[in-house]
Amino acid sequence: QVQLVESGGGLVQPGGSLRLSCAASGSFLSSYNMGWYRRAPGKQRELVGTINRGASGSTNYADSVKGRFTISRDSAKSTVYLQMNSLKPEDTAVYYCNKHPATPWDNWGQGTQVTVSS
Repeated sequence: QVQLVESGGGLVQPGGSLRLSCAASGSFLSSYNMGWYRRAPGKQRELVGTINRGASGSTNYADSVKGRFTISRDSAKSTVYLQMNSLKPEDTAVYYCNKHPATPWDNWGQGTQVTVSS
């Protein structure tokens, strides 16, 4: 069973930056397109962005984060990153990575908390 370990969250002021990491076990990263997701308090989990597993590593983002967030990957380290800039209070959420598409019944990591507050 795949293990997904997210890290890098924390408390940051509005306008600040964070870089999240997601380490995946085995060949998970090379087998699937990957996505970053988030769940804000009282809301359902939503897709933040995706990165294609192919050589191009093409990415797509939700409108709410486009131009501020960037997804990248390091295949040698089996790690996917989420660089978050110009953070806003509405970005506060628990952030997860998983394959894309993913379902609630897939194996999920514990996530990493991001809090944007002054």
